[in-house]
Amino acid sequence: MQRVYLILILVCILAAPATLSLASDSHPSTSTNNGALYNNDPRFGESKDVSDKFTFVRIMHGQVYPGQYLGDHGIPWSHDYPEAGQHFSKILSELSKLPINIDMVEYLFSFRDPNLFKYPFAYLCEVGDMTLSDEEIAGMKEYLSRGGFLLIDDFRGGWDFSNLASHLKRAFPESDMKQLDVSHPIFNCFFSIKSLEVRSPYGRLRPEFWGLEDKGGRLMAIINYNNDVSDYWQWSNDPFQPIDDTNTAYKFGVNYVFYALTH
Repeated sequence: MQRVYLILILVCILAAPATLSLASDSHPSTSTNNGALYNNDPRFGESKDVSDKFTFVRIMHGQVYPGQYLGDHGIPWSHDYPEAGQHFSKILSELSKLPINIDMVEYLFSFRDPNLFKYPFAYLCEVGDMTLSDEEIAGMKEYLSRGGFLLIDDFRGGWDFSNLASHLKRAFPESDMKQLDVSHPIFNCFFSIKSLEVRSPYGRLRPEFWGLEDKGGRLMAIINYNNDVSDYWQWSNDPFQPIDDTNTAYKFGVNYVFYALTH
């Protein structure tokens, strides 16, 4: 992290959000961390409530089996885990006055887990092979409708895009993803991002930024298509990683969080 030299203005924004309500009767069924939801694997779910501070959490999808390897060579939704979330949380703590949980391994939640509702910002990746059940779709819809925010990252190509679109359409049949330009408030709420012409870690692919809005125009999800900001976060302490790329990826991430916490 020593190599990351972001030019910043420290701001006293105490935007820690209130815990999302769990009172609705329509919320998906509850389950304990070590129950059937996670096959008694202690790596998944919430080990203790740390929602009094901003916490970077990740969405898991697909069948969960005890002992599965997590990380770059493990199941796809765990790519860049846990270094990306840890590095990003440290940068966020240095750039703002937000109370943030740092130096912890991020929680891994299913959309079916009601404990997810305590954490207003969640990361979802590798959606090309995502297959969500009706219960998970209901949980995602409830989470986003109540004010939760998704960063959808690390996917590329037409199949991945179509698969994501079909899942979001199941949750929000009245809404469509729309492509965002640099004038959108999410790119100007902390850092003023001047251009969306950024380099993709996937080679010659051109990154695009898409969003999903609620009926009031609030962005519920930011969608990084042909892009992978968390990969830049993960390797930001690697001396061979270009500084400009990592700095830019952090700027996008910080803006995403501040938009999520203030809208």
